[in-house]
Amino acid sequence: MVNSCVLPISILCFLVLTTGGSAYRHEAGQQQQAQCRIQSINPLEPARRLQHEAGYTDVWDQTFDQIQCAGVAASRHLIQQGGLLLPTFSNAPLLAYVVKGRGIVGTINPGCAETFQSSEQIDVGGQFGSQKFRDQHQKIHRCRKGDIVAFKVGVAHWVHNDGNEDLELMVVHDTSNVENQLDQNLRRFFLAGNPQESEMQQRRKYSGQQQDDENFSGNLFQGFETEVLAESFQVDMETAARLQGQDDNRGFIVRVGKEFEMQRPSKYEEEERRREWSPKSNRFEETVCTMRIRENLDDPERADVYTAQGGRISTVNSHNLPILKEIQLSAERGVLYENAMAAPHWTLNAHNIIYILRGTGRIQVVGHSNRAVFNGEVRQGQLLVVPQNYAEVKLAGNEGLEWVSFKTNDRAISSPLAGKTSVIRAMPVEVVMSAFRMSRDEAQKLKYNRQEVRIFPRSKRQSERI
Repeated sequence: MVNSCVLPISILCFLVLTTGGSAYRHEAGQQQQAQCRIQSINPLEPARRLQHEAGYTDVWDQTFDQIQCAGVAASRHLIQQGGLLLPTFSNAPLLAYVVKGRGIVGTINPGCAETFQSSEQIDVGGQFGSQKFRDQHQKIHRCRKGDIVAFKVGVAHWVHNDGNEDLELMVVHDTSNVENQLDQNLRRFFLAGNPQESEMQQRRKYSGQQQDDENFSGNLFQGFETEVLAESFQVDMETAARLQGQDDNRGFIVRVGKEFEMQRPSKYEEEERRREWSPKSNRFEETVCTMRIRENLDDPERADVYTAQGGRISTVNSHNLPILKEIQLSAERGVLYENAMAAPHWTLNAHNIIYILRGTGRIQVVGHSNRAVFNGEVRQGQLLVVPQNYAEVKLAGNEGLEWVSFKTNDRAISSPLAGKTSVIRAMPVEVVMSAFRMSRDEAQKLKYNRQEVRIFPRSKRQSERI
């Protein structure tokens, strides 16, 4: 808001301040629509890598047309064993998919009680002498491979890898979300460390790039005077200076020692199903403080669509994970077996941000013209954006194809072009005959030859033809 109002656009600033930002969001929506007039799309690799003490972060360039069209920002974190992604929050809600590994996720919701308490007393010397107390903190969550984890806008969170392998997270922020009243650029606000990005500044210097992009420049405490922090927390100046992390060169994924232990449930499933109740509980606590933030999409038994010789698709939306209603996002996890096909379809009400998890294949994307805006190979680690209402088809290679798709609507709806639930199947045969100038027999074959839903097994002859 402050950045917008320092510009010489007094009328716009007045409207933003007096109408809750609706005028600004309307203008941003019009700009986004203009950015979706793309002629072609391509699989995207990360633009840069940020190295940290205990891992790295890959960042996709927000200036790509297809990313601007979807109004998102994408990044990938790799957290090594014993690594901690420092507490942070952002101006946009996000979904994170756990590509591999397991860990602990903490979220800090304003106004929520500290419902977790340690079992051991700790001696602490303070202003009033030595005291004993039990550490308390807000609820924490387990995460594992295949989980979708949701974070609301402005809610601080951290992630710790307590597993026996690297923890990899694929993250998509929805910068065009109505809750973001700043601008379309992702802004991370760190509460610790000293994140820097001289690499980014150098890239802009030599490329002449003018448009703002995500940047990392220290943490919030660095902007305050040290004396003010010391007074705010009633601590000495040395402790206050540590909050600012001026000499911290670890990045924002840091390594922690054996002292990093906290109270957490011992069983994964019990922790997620448990609800915290107290005699003083109120509606706010029951709906926000104890809300589930994750859902696993890796379990084959959980699949929403399954074809024995073709593969499976699992979805998560606000029906089975209510927090998604607040952040207006959903996700899909797809697995195609060797040479199988995901039926041609379009998404009625959302952009699809597709991240390739494993294998190789071909994707064709068709817009409102009579040609494909993309028809090519995809492989592990690539990102592809399919705009709303653009039709797509996925064809797995000899190794199969797996993906996770982030959708910019909490109840994204797909409409297949072929298969048992397709638009062609739903038409009267006479309409099909007239529309495509074919005989009744041909129209009936077109409607009923495919009995599968969304996932089609494909013969070797068919796979070689495409």
